[in-house]
Amino acid sequence: MPLPNSSNPKKGRDFEEVVAKLLGKRYKTSFKERSIDIGNPPKAHNFDLVSEDGNIIVECKNYSWTESGNVPSAKMSFLNEAVLYLSHAPQNKKNIIVLRKDEHPDRKESLAEYYVRTYYHLLDDVNVMELDVDNMTLKEVGRDSI
Repeated sequence: MPLPNSSNPKKGRDFEEVVAKLLGKRYKTSFKERSIDIGNPPKAHNFDLVSEDGNIIVECKNYSWTESGNVPSAKMSFLNEAVLYLSHAPQNKKNIIVLRKDEHPDRKESLAEYYVRTYYHLLDDVNVMELDVDNMTLKEVGRDSI
């Protein structure tokens, strides 16, 4: 049974903490929530995780397929919004969206793989990664892997 919505902020923070730890090991730096000016004219936007030097910007999404196995369409819209914000971040930054690994029972693809396959045309320089919470591993999900 899914947790009620009141539990979602804690689940999200817990997910971000795991992502920060794993990305910290991968990139040899620390990550924390931070505001960065984006767009023109610039306006501050709060990103889930930003590296200590500000060169890596991350949005974390602890999403899954719906209980009935359908595409979580509202969540796809929020992912597209995150891509929009990342695409307006300052140039020469590494932009990453991290999704929780969630395999579809019939399609044999994860939600991250589905997202990249369906919305690759919006991603430009935004990288998609998948966190396998069972194994505590991060994997890049690119157009080549779908």
